[in-house]
Order: sequence, then C-alpha cells, then structure tokens
Amino acid sequence: MPKLDFSALSETDFEEFIFHLLTRLGFTNVDWRKGTAHNSSPADSGRDIVCQEIRVDIDKTKHMETWFVDCKHYRKGVPPADIQNLLTWAEAERPHTALIVASGFLSNPAKNYLESYKRNRTPPFRIKYWECPQLEQLAATKRSLLVEYNLMPTKTRAIKAILKAEEEFCDVIWYDRKRVLQSRIEDGAETITPEIKKVMLASMRRAEAKYGKKKLRSYYKDTFEWGMLNGKLSALRWVLGDEWDMLDT
Repeated sequence: MPKLDFSALSETDFEEFIFHLLTRLGFTNVDWRKGTAHNSSPADSGRDIVCQEIRVDIDKTKHMETWFVDCKHYRKGVPPADIQNLLTWAEAERPHTALIVASGFLSNPAKNYLESYKRNRTPPFRIKYWECPQLEQLAATKRSLLVEYNLMPTKTRAIKAILKAEEEFCDVIWYDRKRVLQSRIEDGAETITPEIKKVMLASMRRAEAKYGKKKLRSYYKDTFEWGMLNGKLSALRWVLGDEWDMLDT
C-alpha cells in the first residue's frame, strides 16, 4: 500500500484528486462545486463535492443516497471550527452523509467535537471522516490516479537498459525467423543463394555465441511464446519512439 504525501498538491489539486477518487470508487453524479476556472474556489456552501451512492437493500431495491464532502488540505490537524460549516449546511439540506476528507488528520479536539455533536444533536445524517490512512486504503488499487497526481513513485528504466533489451529481442526474433527460413529451405518451399546462406549462417553463429542456444530456441513453434516475444519488442520500440507493431529485424 503506497504511503501518500499530498504536500505537493494545492488545495484545489487535492479537491480534484478527491473528485476523481470518488468517481473511481463508484459514486455517481459527482459534482465538484468549484464554480470557477481560477485556482481558488468561491464559497461552496459547506461542501466541496456533492455525490450520490447507489445503495441496494436486502430486497434488491435500489435507492440513491446523497453525500456532502468537505475537503481539508491542512499541514496540521483540522480544528473543530473548520468542520462546523459542513454540519450547518448538512442540517439545513439533509444529505444522507456528511463526509470530511483530510489530507492529513483531524485534530483530537475536532474528533471530540464530532462525537459530542452526534451525541447531543442526534443529526438525521451520518457523519464520517477519512484521514490519510483511509485515503491510502481507498486509493491503493487506483494506480493510474496516483501516478497522475504524482502520489506514487515510479521507476523508469534507464535508456541504456531499454536499448539493450530492444537489441536483444530484435536479435532473438531475427534468429527465430532464420530458423523458419531454414525449415522452408529444407522443405523446398524457398531458396536463397549460396552467398546469402553463408552470410546468414555466420550471423546465426555470432548470435549463438552472444546469447547461447538456450535463449535462441524455436519460439515460433509456441504461439504464446512467439506472441509474447514480438509484443515485448513492439512495446520497447514504442517507448523509444517507434509506432506500435514496428517489428522489423
């Protein structure tokens, strides 16, 4: 499970990340109440995002539940005063759930405030909060989203290693194609001049000396192995700037 560090994100970036995370978690009608193309957001009436969850009852009937989501991107714990606006609007508009999402943690006074609020006010909606550990669990399988927001370290191989692998797969595929050509010559289906055959055999011996016969086995006889070999070469060449399926050897 990746450890998430949101410190490089702005408040708006964090809201946008939560918007996409909610969508990927299966919420529907996800509405980010940003209301402007500028980096800052206008007053959001106590919630940054409004979304709905499809709930299925025991009798298989479905209904929609509305969530108000307030995003808090703080370096320190979220204080009680900063969660009151969400609760005020939730009391006025009655969603099913009021959710506070913190990039870090709620402060202990804020958690105590929520417990007291639920005990004394018995609100007609659920109150939930997701802190960084919950976000890590919820986003653990959303790798593309984490990469998009630079929240997951990625390992990129050095260009030298990519070129070396591309050369190896090219040579192995070339060798296999020559094995096929040899078989067709033996069957009388194809012919080549003695001069070309001499050069080809010499090149095949150099490949055998370089890679060993264990690596240069007859992949073409196994459809899966042959497809994997060509697919790897195609992928490596795409990374290096070629179009897909460029398999010339």
